[in-house]
Amino acid sequence: MRDNAGLYAALRSGRQVVPLFIFDKQILDKLDDSQDSRVQFIHHELMAMRKELKELGSDLEVRYGNPEAIWEQLLVDYDIEGVFTNRDYEPYARKRDEQIEKLLASNKIVFQSFKDQVIFECADVVKDNGEPYVVYTPFSKKWLELYKPEMSEPFESQKYFDQFAAFHAKSLPPTLKEMGFESFDFEYPSREIDKKVIKAYSEKRNFPAQPGTSRLSMHLRFGTVSIRHLTKIAQETSKSWLNELIWRNFYQVIIWYFPDRIENAFKPAYDQIEWLNDEQHFKAWCNGKTGYPIVDAGMRELNETGFMHNRVRMITASFLSKHLLVDWRWGEAYFAKKLIDFELASNNGGWQWAASTGCDAAPYFRVFNPTLQTEKFDPDLKYVKRWVPEYGTSKYPEPIVEHKMARQRAIDTYKAGLEKRK
Repeated sequence: MRDNAGLYAALRSGRQVVPLFIFDKQILDKLDDSQDSRVQFIHHELMAMRKELKELGSDLEVRYGNPEAIWEQLLVDYDIEGVFTNRDYEPYARKRDEQIEKLLASNKIVFQSFKDQVIFECADVVKDNGEPYVVYTPFSKKWLELYKPEMSEPFESQKYFDQFAAFHAKSLPPTLKEMGFESFDFEYPSREIDKKVIKAYSEKRNFPAQPGTSRLSMHLRFGTVSIRHLTKIAQETSKSWLNELIWRNFYQVIIWYFPDRIENAFKPAYDQIEWLNDEQHFKAWCNGKTGYPIVDAGMRELNETGFMHNRVRMITASFLSKHLLVDWRWGEAYFAKKLIDFELASNNGGWQWAASTGCDAAPYFRVFNPTLQTEKFDPDLKYVKRWVPEYGTSKYPEPIVEHKMARQRAIDTYKAGLEKRK
C-alpha cells in the first residue's frame, strides 16, 4: 500500500478513497487445484491489508465473481466519481479493463490507469522509428540510457492515508472455501531483501544448491514488493541482478505489442516443427523421472515448492522441447499451473527462449547437455541429492532418451520444420 501508483493518485485526488480488490472468477475457474498456493497467498495478504485499513478507520472491499457484474453492483452500492487502477499488460486483463472502462464511461465515471509494475512500458523504450525492440540487448541499452534515478523513487501513499474513506464494506470478504479453494500449510519465500545475496548474485546465480538468488519473484509478481524499490537496490548493488529486472520489463513490453504470439511461436517459421508429443515422456518429465538427475531435481523442486531455480528452468525447458520434442506449450502450461511466481509474459518468454521459437531466443541448434550442465553448476551434486535421494541407486530410472541421439534428432527436426517454411 505504501508504494502503489494508482493508490497514490487516488489518495492525492482529494476525494475519499474506497479500496477494492476483485477475485476474478473467470481466472480462478481455470485453476484446477483446490490448494492453489497463489490464491491463498493473495487472500492472506488482502486480509492483512484489511486489518491495517481498519486500524486507519477504513476498510477493504473484497469481492468475488464476474468483474463486470461486480462493477454493476458497485455502482448501486457506492456513489462513484472516479476509478483508479494500475495497468496490466496481459491480453485477457486488457480486454477486461477495457470493458470496465466502457461500463464506467456509460455512467459518466472517469477510469484512470497508471504504470506501476514496470519502470518502462510499451512506447517508453522503442527504436528511433517508433517500432518496438524484439531483441533484448538493444532494448536493455536503451533502457539504461533512458533510466533516471528519480524513476525509482517510491509513491509515498502513506502521506495521504487520511483520504481513506471511513466506511464498512458492504459485504464480507469471500473465504477461500466460498471461492472453491482450501487453506493449507505452505512455506512462502520471505519478502525481506537480502542485499548480500544480491551483491553476490553474479557469482552465485547459476548454482541451484546455493542461496544465490533473491527469491523475490513471487512478491514482485503479486505487488508485495515494489519494482521501484528493487530497481534502486539493483542500481546500487548488482548490474547482473538489474539485468534480470530489465529482462522482465522486456517481456512485458513484448506481450503488449505481440499478444497474438503468446499461443504461437514468436517466429512463425517455428510453428512448422513436428513435435513428437509422447505423453509418457511428458509424464516422466512432469514427475521428475526422466533419468537425467538435474532435470528430475528441478521438476521435483517445482512440484513440491512451486519454485524452480532459474538456471534449472532453462535446463528443464530445453530438455522437454529439444530432447523429448514435446511442444513447448505443454511445458509452459505445466509451469503456469505450478509456479508460485507465474507471470504470463516471463513464463512465455522463457519457454520460447528455451525452445528457440521466441523473439530473442537461443539458436535452434543449441541443445543443453544436462550432464555437462550438472558438472558445471552442481558439481558436488548437492542440488540433485536434495531432490532426487534415490539417485545412484537401482531405484533411479535409466535415461528415457540418449543425449547424442536426442540432440541430433532435435536439430534435424527443427531444420526440417524451417525448410517447410521456405
